[in-house]
Amino acid sequence: MQKLEDSLTLQLLRSRESAMMFFRPILQETGFTEQQWRVIRVLNDNTQLDAKQLAERCCILSPSLTRIISRLEADGLIIRIRSEHDQRITLLSLSDKATQIFKDVSPKIDKAYARLIAKLGDEKMQQLSSLLTEVIRLSP
Repeated sequence: MQKLEDSLTLQLLRSRESAMMFFRPILQETGFTEQQWRVIRVLNDNTQLDAKQLAERCCILSPSLTRIISRLEADGLIIRIRSEHDQRITLLSLSDKATQIFKDVSPKIDKAYARLIAKLGDEKMQQLSSLLTEVIRLSP
């Protein structure tokens, strides 16, 4: 068996924590959790999604997502809309307020990404992204 520090899953968790150190101060400043920001970011990129689609794209389990959606809706950031094609489906989208917050916060997030890339280097960042994509594609 591998030594614990050589475990791929542990290395991925540690690298995630290291990367998040660039973004957490911004999220703390805005009052969003990492998961809340992920939901806002995904909805900003996708306009409308049902809860199942949102959970998959955000990598958040449904019970946790339900709480996050409820909180964001209570804060006026998410709107629920019945699907025109299937009334059983509720679609989620960002409110104008959330869209504006996204526009205001995104430049700070972009600067944090730039700092991360500057420390790692463009070539290593591309290699890392490529390798992680390969690992993701391994899932059954």
